[in-house]
Amino acid sequence: MTPFLNNDVNNTVFVLVHGAWHGSWQWGATQRALVGLGAASVAVDLPGHGFDAPLPTGYLLPGRSGLLTERSQVADVTMDDCADAILDTLRRVRRYGRVVLVAHSAGGGPASLAAERAPDLVDRIVYLSAFVPAGRPRFFDYLSAPENATARGQGLNLGDPQVLGAVRIDPLSSDPAYLEELRQTYYHDTPADRFDRWRFALSPDLPLAVPATPIVLTSVRWGRVPRTFLRCAEDRALPTAAQDLMIAEADQAMPGEPFTVHTLPGSHSPFAARPRELAEALVR
Repeated sequence: MTPFLNNDVNNTVFVLVHGAWHGSWQWGATQRALVGLGAASVAVDLPGHGFDAPLPTGYLLPGRSGLLTERSQVADVTMDDCADAILDTLRRVRRYGRVVLVAHSAGGGPASLAAERAPDLVDRIVYLSAFVPAGRPRFFDYLSAPENATARGQGLNLGDPQVLGAVRIDPLSSDPAYLEELRQTYYHDTPADRFDRWRFALSPDLPLAVPATPIVLTSVRWGRVPRTFLRCAEDRALPTAAQDLMIAEADQAMPGEPFTVHTLPGSHSPFAARPRELAEALVR
């Protein structure tokens, strides 16, 4: 671990932003590895996520009443709400030194908006197979792109997101085929005996605003923040072609501070499958 113990790392705080249906808990093993490498970190719970996330009323009851039709209790969560949660954390940690903002998957939208609004609070932003809105303003714009056609997981969504006000999944499903698709999409390289632990911690509702709200970034604010993209080489939720499209379009739109790109082995969820390798990539 000695090569990582330098002044840059010791004076750096990593602010970690989770993706859809996850929460600050997803980063626990990565944070422990970061501590071992001499780096401090804090993980954010976006509104509508984490262990305090409100659930559909029948979600934990026999019969799962209303799961396909009941409007989500997080339907009114906005992109501004999510960015504000990140900004609050950035302001709190800024006094400790260098700040690296790390976003996973759908968390790239709120993290980008936070960096656009307060670029002086962020010294580098890292996208871990995450949405970059510099080329196209909505996450949905990339999810529907031809480069994302091989993505798995479309059959996991329940009901009509416009009616529900959320993109809803069912981590507590008893359907073996559904659970296998969930595993193959997000956790195919996570040890099989740990998959149930991960899915039980997921919340069912992603506020619709997160993938659907347009985000406008500018070259004089977001575009001046140094940025890194950590590609996931065997990502089945956001294939490498879609990741590369976001990188290329962002660099074309804002060439002044192009992405530094690194590739990690494995799935969309390296924090579950190989957290130490992820921590080492972050401190490098």
